[in-house]
Amino acid sequence: MEKTQDAKIIDLAIRLLFLGLFLYSALAMVAPLASVVIWAAILCVALYPAFDWLQGKLGGRKSLATTILVLLGLLLTLGPVATAVSGAAELGSEFAEQAASGELKVPPAPEGLKEFPLVGSKVSDVWTMFESNLSGALAKYGAQILEVTKSLFGKVLGIGIGLLGLALSVIIMGALFSPGPQVVQGLQRFADRVFAPRGSEFVTLAGATIRNVTKGVIGVAAIQAFVVWALLAVFGISSAATLAFVSLILSIVQIGPGLVLIPVIIYAWSSMSGGAALAFTVLAVPTMIMDSFLRPVFISKGLETPMLVILIGVLGGMMAYGLIGIFMGPVLFAVFYELFKVWIDESPEAETPAEGAAE
Repeated sequence: MEKTQDAKIIDLAIRLLFLGLFLYSALAMVAPLASVVIWAAILCVALYPAFDWLQGKLGGRKSLATTILVLLGLLLTLGPVATAVSGAAELGSEFAEQAASGELKVPPAPEGLKEFPLVGSKVSDVWTMFESNLSGALAKYGAQILEVTKSLFGKVLGIGIGLLGLALSVIIMGALFSPGPQVVQGLQRFADRVFAPRGSEFVTLAGATIRNVTKGVIGVAAIQAFVVWALLAVFGISSAATLAFVSLILSIVQIGPGLVLIPVIIYAWSSMSGGAALAFTVLAVPTMIMDSFLRPVFISKGLETPMLVILIGVLGGMMAYGLIGIFMGPVLFAVFYELFKVWIDESPEAETPAEGAAE
């Protein structure tokens, strides 16, 4: 006996309900790992040329190439976390020992700090108070110091958690290298169904954009951080490696190393000779702005998408989605630009004149 129309509708509704519950349960489980998986996909796309080259050099041994890249990624992500934890523990132990023995002292203010314009006199007075009467200065400024310390600790903790998440993404990236070509083919078939007939072109465009943005953002940030480290090391600035790492993070998030180099320039003018301070300033200023010249060259190389579109995607993606938006933004905006260009360039079909119409 055939089902009535109402029975068919009820049957379909029940099936859709259970299908929706399964989809919701799957998405609820995957949602906490969404950012980790997206980062893994971005890293896989960005580093796949290196993986392909490395496994070719190793005689086609994909497992060995994957292991090498994953270990390097874990070293770059977990290394700073381990170094920061070790340094913080050592600093805290030294601070506790000095406080217990009564030897905790603040060094004298740098020479020439008081003559620095605008804030030099105030900073020098506060520094002198901490040097001469530490307990009284802590009683007066303790609340402000505690608030600043909490804020800095929260920022540092957030960076540490982000690096741990990135380490997990590196591990997932290693699992994506081998099936990478099959995954790309599947994405191209899916894109052809959605954006026919140019879907596969958009997938290729997305991959090329991710690679160029990686070179333009992370590559330029690495170059800039290396120059910062070399500059600080040459002029004998202590903690050059730590400051260079901070510059690397600031450059990746599109802030730049100015927050590191400007205080060092101030310190140079208060502690170095005039000639050395001038030479450091002359070299530091181009270092702060070198990304403005290098990034467009790296990002636009090999892409037909206009540089302005990519830059808008980088900045807009970062403001909308954070650090991961630096990569998602230009991909989405580049695909949107190509779709918009196809729609604009597509001319409507010309109407054929009726037969026998008069001229």
